Amino acid sequence: MKKRGLTDLEVVASKEKFGSNIITEQETESFFDKLKDNFGDPMIKILCVALIINVIFTFMGQTEWYEPFGIAVAVILATFVSTFSEYRNENAFQKLQEEASRIMCKVYRNNEVTEISINDIVVGDWILLQSGDKIPADGIITDGTIKVDQSVLNGETKEATKKPLPEDYKDEEASMDFLNPYKVFRGAVVCSGNSVMEVTVVGDKSIYGQIASELQIDDDRESPLKLKLGKLADDISKFGYIGGIAIAIALLFQRIVIHNGFEMTRIIAYCSNWMVLVNDLIHAVMLAVIIIVMAVPEGLPLMIAIVSALNMSKMLKDNVLVRKIVGIETAGSLNILFSDKTGTITKGKLETILFVDGSGKETKKYDHISDELKKIFSLNIFKNTNALITGDGDNIKIVGGNATERAILGFVGKNCCDLNVEVCCSLPFNSTNKYSACSVTGDCDITLVKGAPEKLLSKCKYYYTEEGEKKEFNDYDKIENIINELARRAIRVLAFASCEKRIHEDDKEIEDCTLIGIIGIRDEVRPESISAIKEAQGAGIQVVMITGDRKDTAVAIAEEAGLLTKDTDLVYTSDELAQMTDSEIAAQMKNIKVVSRALPSDKSRLVKIAQELNLVVGMTGDGVNDSPALKKADVGFAMGGGTEVAKEASDIVILDDNFMSIEKAILYGRTIFNSIRKFIIFQLTINVAAVMVSFVSPLLGMENPLSITQILWVNLVMDTLAALAFGGEPALKRFMQEKPKRREENIVSSYMWSAIFTGSIWTFILSMFFLLTPQIKALFRPGINNEYLLTGYFTFFIFISVFNAFNARTEKTNLFDNIFENKGFLNIIILIVIVQIIMTYLGGVVLSCYGLTLKEWAVVIIMAFTIIPVDIIRKKFVIKK
Repeated sequence: MKKRGLTDLEVVASKEKFGSNIITEQETESFFDKLKDNFGDPMIKILCVALIINVIFTFMGQTEWYEPFGIAVAVILATFVSTFSEYRNENAFQKLQEEASRIMCKVYRNNEVTEISINDIVVGDWILLQSGDKIPADGIITDGTIKVDQSVLNGETKEATKKPLPEDYKDEEASMDFLNPYKVFRGAVVCSGNSVMEVTVVGDKSIYGQIASELQIDDDRESPLKLKLGKLADDISKFGYIGGIAIAIALLFQRIVIHNGFEMTRIIAYCSNWMVLVNDLIHAVMLAVIIIVMAVPEGLPLMIAIVSALNMSKMLKDNVLVRKIVGIETAGSLNILFSDKTGTITKGKLETILFVDGSGKETKKYDHISDELKKIFSLNIFKNTNALITGDGDNIKIVGGNATERAILGFVGKNCCDLNVEVCCSLPFNSTNKYSACSVTGDCDITLVKGAPEKLLSKCKYYYTEEGEKKEFNDYDKIENIINELARRAIRVLAFASCEKRIHEDDKEIEDCTLIGIIGIRDEVRPESISAIKEAQGAGIQVVMITGDRKDTAVAIAEEAGLLTKDTDLVYTSDELAQMTDSEIAAQMKNIKVVSRALPSDKSRLVKIAQELNLVVGMTGDGVNDSPALKKADVGFAMGGGTEVAKEASDIVILDDNFMSIEKAILYGRTIFNSIRKFIIFQLTINVAAVMVSFVSPLLGMENPLSITQILWVNLVMDTLAALAFGGEPALKRFMQEKPKRREENIVSSYMWSAIFTGSIWTFILSMFFLLTPQIKALFRPGINNEYLLTGYFTFFIFISVFNAFNARTEKTNLFDNIFENKGFLNIIILIVIVQIIMTYLGGVVLSCYGLTLKEWAVVIIMAFTIIPVDIIRKKFVIKK
């Protein structure tokens, strides 16, 4: 064998020729890049146009400085809050990722073993691999035999054996054959054994690096919320333009025609006075622009930013790290979720869940096994294994061995027998015999055997009774029936036996054994996953389990998890999918619940087909092989215990690898969406009512009862503060009972339209009643130009909007439903009321406010309050319908 290890000069030469082992990180957006992207939001674009128009009008002296200032504040706050929240979570994510670069490797350098960082590995290095090590690069085995877990690369949970490369072996360069017995790949983990590997490929050229580089390609698919908001922005723009132009025309009609009594000579005289005409024209255009600006809910982007930021902080406490705000928004709109089985639906570790003795009696806890049987059983477990137990009491830790051995030791815990024995000879497990054995001497001389039941049962002539006595074993059928039943439940079985004859290293077979019992081992379904899956299904989300397991195992797990409940539910293997066209899969998509023996390519294909069906698609994953599908999905959920590449490709990282946390992410996403809808109801009701009043008033021969400054005040205060009020709405379980929103669905639903039109029309009717009814006018002091009546109307308009906020925040007739879980709402409503009362007395010429008496306040409050019973009646009618 050639010398092991490179010299320092050879390391430098190798790095120059083949490069380093550093995986090129995905380019992360800087704070200002993210900020620039957020300015591309459709609502922000409209606000920027409105801001430019208002700045021009301010310089022309046609509007006050605080309107463009207010819009600018709304734009800056909205973009900065969302950018900062995303940037802060991205930094938290990067700290998690930094741990990956701290992996140390044992490498031969300058004829001695030394530890170096994974990033310092080069082609030609000889690396010592031991149990538990993560393989740092692609290479070949030159010495020793190991078993590796390659599930992060190929999704297969079965351990693969790797052995030294024969001298005459020829292979195609850079082959991606994970089952090649001589090759090892970056990212795999050594389960057992010791060996030496020679590094052949490093960094971006490794299989791990190649998959990571695929993720650099950006996906242009827009999020469902962005599509919906884009459509809303277009609709609001059209409404604003039409309303603004109509109001400008109505105002000119009032000034030119109505004001001149429909007399042609007076109209001609008016039009000939070009200074008056131009002045009125400018006033009409200015009012039109103000109405257009008011029609745009500039608080909406701010509200989305605030509610997202608040929920991102809450979610982090629930083990959900949101890397991209768009991810949490999209999670609330999921139609279909492709979920990994291992570690997400199941616990992700093997556990011994039962023991069956030779008579067929089943026991689920070690403590329930008879004391006599425990002795021989625990002796077999503790001596015939490569795993060890360390620690005391509740803090025991199992190290070494493979997953099966650790599961067996976990069942027994520290309850080992007190027999003093030593192992004198052992036979390791091999694929031919399918059992391992060891002979012990000391307090007892016995050979202990464990292995596959199909091999050991035929070798057993006796079995141990509960009293520890031997009894003739002849009821093979009973035990085999139990084993078959366990297999149908996806439970692996392992048999334990003993024999009197001492073994030798050259023994080929073991005879005349006594059966101790069999144990059942399984990766248990998380109890909380069952309820979380039921919640998700109740929310109208199709959950599809994707696993590398055999079909029968996958079916058993899926049935227990509640995924297979109907005769129409379909289970496909990867081979079966490969024989189907995309259109055939699309036709069956709604019924697919399980995909077994899945390959990485299956995940990406299923995501593509589901998206072509216009579904909002979620994908979970933890391995490098999952990364392309995670990136392609509308929202990718990476597991916290997964690979760095998978996390980089994801939108959301589930820190505890638990399906229940995914369900929480969906709930928070729906909460954000519902909060946005509540704000839209509140804001559009105000806007539509203001446009209607501003349009009709000139036609009735009145000046607009809301001055331009008052309209700007309503726009500024109600938009911005209301965004904060609705931003803290709680995540309610009932949101999970709603149907998922279609990707192309309008963000303004029929329920919302009924609320907007009811509220705005009632506000308009009361406005006309307030302004035109002599009896109402008589309740206010006359003043010089009805200034007290108009002050009352302005206050009424604010207060009716405040009362309507209670209507908008819940679809229930109980307006106080969960209101104390959003204390910010009450605080801000109180703040708006206080500010308005102060402005009523101090607004003066700027806001055209001159104070009110108690009687006038009573009229304002009573009339404004009526919107609450009116909306309750609407809700009862809509809910009943």
